[in-house]
Amino acid sequence: MKTVNRRPTPPGEILHEEFLVPLGLTQKQLAEALGVARRRINEIVKGKRAITVDTAIRLGRFFQMTPQFWLNLQLHLDFWEAEYKKAEEYEKIKPHEQTSLASL
Repeated sequence: MKTVNRRPTPPGEILHEEFLVPLGLTQKQLAEALGVARRRINEIVKGKRAITVDTAIRLGRFFQMTPQFWLNLQLHLDFWEAEYKKAEEYEKIKPHEQTSLASL
């Protein structure tokens, strides 16, 4: 079921390493620019908080990019972690014999 063995890079790590550091921004400065608590940014950077739709929209507007970029990073990580943690459980699920895309 898993397609990638390596855990995707967390969005907070990308935010920190590819945006904050190169632009010389602090977490506090970003939080103020986005109108959110500094704690939210800090928890995202530390991998303790996920990117929400609201946060993705704010980051997208600030960095002049699509919110989908941030949501896709989070989605890839969430899928990988779910598949990794519950792989054996998912493998026990057998497809329904009479269900196919053609019948939908």
